[in-house]
Amino acid sequence: MATWVVGDIHGCAAELERLLAELELGKGDSLVALGDLFHRGPDPLRVARLLAASGARTVLGNHEHALLARLRSHPPSRELTPADVCGDSGRPLHASPAEAMELVEFLGEHARYFLESRGLPGAGPTPDGRAWCAVHAGLTPGRTARASRVEDLVYPARLGSGSFWYEGYQGPELVLFGHLVQKEPRRIERGGRTVAIGLDTGALYGGRLTAYCPERDEFRSVRAERAHVER
Repeated sequence: MATWVVGDIHGCAAELERLLAELELGKGDSLVALGDLFHRGPDPLRVARLLAASGARTVLGNHEHALLARLRSHPPSRELTPADVCGDSGRPLHASPAEAMELVEFLGEHARYFLESRGLPGAGPTPDGRAWCAVHAGLTPGRTARASRVEDLVYPARLGSGSFWYEGYQGPELVLFGHLVQKEPRRIERGGRTVAIGLDTGALYGGRLTAYCPERDEFRSVRAERAHVER
């Protein structure tokens, strides 16, 4: 059995489809997506359908968090408009009103902010026997995912020095996160072991869509077809 944790998809359905073909999920395997699933990219509805068909579990990113908070505060009295379903900082969701409703319903069924391997059916420990967790952006410094503030799960917390949360993180649990774009997966090492891995490798910007299996300590990735958005 293997759990594959995929970084920020951002509506890049063609890349997700190719990555799923690369993973060849078998019986007992599972997929986890680290949030920022739909906004800004070209084909959010197909992303949702691919994730649903794969039985994927997801955590909410800052874009989903902003969308759902807006709809809770101001439920639309008519069909959804682009303004209703835009992401964080007004980032667009490229979907018709009917498609947007399907995406909102999908998010309502997947509205969690973290996943822990101990409570995840079929998930196993890391090769050195540790538990792991999946979040969008990180942890509240000094806390577990379960005890973290929602704001720190969807936006990366900073330490007093101004550095990101992972600069002070010591483990022991392995944290898998997205949000912060880099060309290659970011490994955070402490005492000779990996305590956190950043998996957003910028598929939206023409980089790669990356997945990681914590049980195997293995990466898989596919290159983006093109840059869908300029940075």
